[in-house]
Amino acid sequence: MNVFAENPWFQSLPPAEATALLAAATSKQLAPGEFLYRQGDLIQPLQAAFFGVASGMLKLCILHPDGNEAILTLTEPGNWVGEVALLDGMRRAHTAVAPVETRLLAVTAARFNELMERAPFAHAIAKLVAGRLRMTYGLMTDSALQSTLERVARRLLLLARGDMTESTAERSIITTSQDTLAMMLSISRPTLNRELQALVKLGAIALGYGHIEIRDLELLQQKAEGTCGNSPE
Repeated sequence: MNVFAENPWFQSLPPAEATALLAAATSKQLAPGEFLYRQGDLIQPLQAAFFGVASGMLKLCILHPDGNEAILTLTEPGNWVGEVALLDGMRRAHTAVAPVETRLLAVTAARFNELMERAPFAHAIAKLVAGRLRMTYGLMTDSALQSTLERVARRLLLLARGDMTESTAERSIITTSQDTLAMMLSISRPTLNRELQALVKLGAIALGYGHIEIRDLELLQQKAEGTCGNSPE
């Protein structure tokens, strides 16, 4: 499947492991708004699986009892999720829901464990988990040490690379809504809008209806790193 072949992690798999992973998978459909799994779910051997997004999207989020939601990431086609609970056998740490009609490939826990007995596949899963842990540490550092403007710029760069996809090629149009972006950053919509307008004044981005256009990638990168000076008044 081309959508997986274009994913950096999948590309790193040895051909035999990539073929074995796809051969072990079965197709699963989710309707818009349908949950794949919920935060706190127990891992049931017959339902647990390693999931690849073939089309559509998965939203991974944390839901607070008071109704507030923190969006961790939007999982685009080509990405695989769900491996951590299969590895440690603990409850799901987050919720996965399909914002749009989504088709998945599902590799059952039993088949996943069989694949993990193959050293090259187990090594690839270790690299996948390590990459996501590194990304999480980066976002935690951003939240603790960076200004809000720097955090917004950095998240835009991540989204331009497919967020958790971490592609080496950036796209110039980001279609993630501002409401979603605000929830990713755990800031209010007015705060986000103020920082986006500052990036617009710098010439780094342009705001369109339902999308954000990156006008100057280097400038946005500099702002994400805090090396671009102060925002214009």
